[in-house]
Amino acid sequence: MRIVIAGGHGQIALRLERLLAARGDEVAGIIRKAEQADDLRQAGAEPVVLDLESASVDEVAEQLRGADAAVFAAGAGPGSGATRKDTVDKAAAVLFADAAVQAGVRRFVVVSSMGADPRHQGDEIFDVYLRAKGEADAYVRGLDALDWTILRPGQLTDDAGTGLVRLEARTGRGPIPRDDVAAVLAELVDTSATAGLTLELISGSAPVSVAVKSVAGN
Repeated sequence: MRIVIAGGHGQIALRLERLLAARGDEVAGIIRKAEQADDLRQAGAEPVVLDLESASVDEVAEQLRGADAAVFAAGAGPGSGATRKDTVDKAAAVLFADAAVQAGVRRFVVVSSMGADPRHQGDEIFDVYLRAKGEADAYVRGLDALDWTILRPGQLTDDAGTGLVRLEARTGRGPIPRDDVAAVLAELVDTSATAGLTLELISGSAPVSVAVKSVAGN
């Protein structure tokens, strides 16, 4: 498979790139800064320098053409203000989805956040973030041309992955190592039977492949 990842230098994205490259997939990661390129190459991914905050749909679609799947894993990051929650977490996700439609890439996986909701109340930065993610998710859900799956991890940690997760429509809150989020994404990209599902993810007792097969109805 050829898989294009938006936010290719993110902590989850770099882990995902390593997993996909190790299993023989062709991976491209969209990054904002040229100096991030070597990290992607070391992960086995082809770096594509393109700023999703200023790129056009046509420019992004050009990078997606011929891909089997697209993963939106970009984020403004914890140090960013409310404006970038809107331009990255919402607008860039919408742009990437529109570009996937234009490029004819049906399989589309979104890394969202537990609690994402377009109706979320509050004015703190995290409130704005959850609202932006929720609005982006709602937009993607409305695109019939995409076989989308939305993944909402719980509290992200840098603990070593265990390969044991709980993946359901509703899990309740809990931690999840980034390693395990990446492992679940690698399975989801490959499992189009999860299309149309919004899933929450925390640490649990099911091996990743079993958890994904379970929600896919296998």
